[in-house]
Amino acid sequence: MLRIPDNYDNNRPYRLVFGFHWLGGNANSVVSQSYYGLLPLSNNSTIFVAPEGLNNGWANSGGEDVTFTDDMIRTIQNALCVDTAQVFSLGFSYGGGMSYALACARANVFRAVAIYSAGVISGCNGGNDPIAYLQAHGLSDNVLSISGGRAMRDRFVRNNGCTPASPPEPAQGSGTHTEFHYSGCSAGHPVVWYAFDGGHTPTPQDAGSNAAWLPQETWTFFTQFQGTTPTPGPSTTPTPGPSTTPTPGPSTPTPGPTTPTSPAGACRVTATVNAWNTGLTESITITNTGSSTVNGWSLVFTLPSGQTITSGWNASYSPSSGQVTARNASYNAAIAPNASVNIGFQANHTGNTARPASFALNGAACALA
Repeated sequence: MLRIPDNYDNNRPYRLVFGFHWLGGNANSVVSQSYYGLLPLSNNSTIFVAPEGLNNGWANSGGEDVTFTDDMIRTIQNALCVDTAQVFSLGFSYGGGMSYALACARANVFRAVAIYSAGVISGCNGGNDPIAYLQAHGLSDNVLSISGGRAMRDRFVRNNGCTPASPPEPAQGSGTHTEFHYSGCSAGHPVVWYAFDGGHTPTPQDAGSNAAWLPQETWTFFTQFQGTTPTPGPSTTPTPGPSTTPTPGPSTPTPGPTTPTSPAGACRVTATVNAWNTGLTESITITNTGSSTVNGWSLVFTLPSGQTITSGWNASYSPSSGQVTARNASYNAAIAPNASVNIGFQANHTGNTARPASFALNGAACALA
């Protein structure tokens, strides 16, 4: 089930949220609960998807449900205007297990996950990369124990470089919940843990309240992350601030084989940097300005001295410094004429926050917007 915002505008990138159902549920179950309560909070800013699993579950045998998700993302991105830096997943019970499997296997695709009362029941292929992570679990859950939930949480506490801790939890019978934000996490990868006095439910309520608190907490968590184009406008003319597009100076390494003085090929690249202290993120939009579809691509650029990639999305990056090659993911290999793909990465820096001086797509120099 696909829910497109009212007054959808194909020139505006939208957040994309997957809501995975529980065992015995289905797509309609998620729709009937307004996508875990997020739909009324979205104010027509988000595309929602409620997939339906084989046998009304998410066994993910041989990774088939992760592949199904890859296929859904590719299909949706080919048909709609999706902000690829704002793809999210959440779910309850088996749906939470599936969201956990995606956190493990597709941390470079999903910006964040929210996991409600889940277990490692859809597997965890990979599970070593950081991702923004929210989890909630009931103290008296007799279906999937909170001890298992804590172990799931602790994996991403480690992956995200957070300071280990034993978060406080509410007392049995208190009818309350606790919220714990881990400290020391790597930039862009927070971990938040909610424990509540209750059982196996996606809609915990505190005593004396008739409203579930988890939808708003999840929505706040998801929407803290900025998209690639937070203000709709022409994608070819972003307005970076003074810290995002410093003019490359003499210290900027000269790219090797891309030859910046050669004529630009049939591509255009927009690169925007958001820097802080010793870290930065760089969002790169690649536009095919030629007359034929690009099938399979690699983008070569040289990072300024002192920058080292620590993680990325929508492409693989190698090596992590110097002259880097970004290669397409399985779902964004084709770029039709006048179409664009967005990729990006997070990096450490030693003071130089400039963007690369030039880019080459499949060996041809691109115009740099």
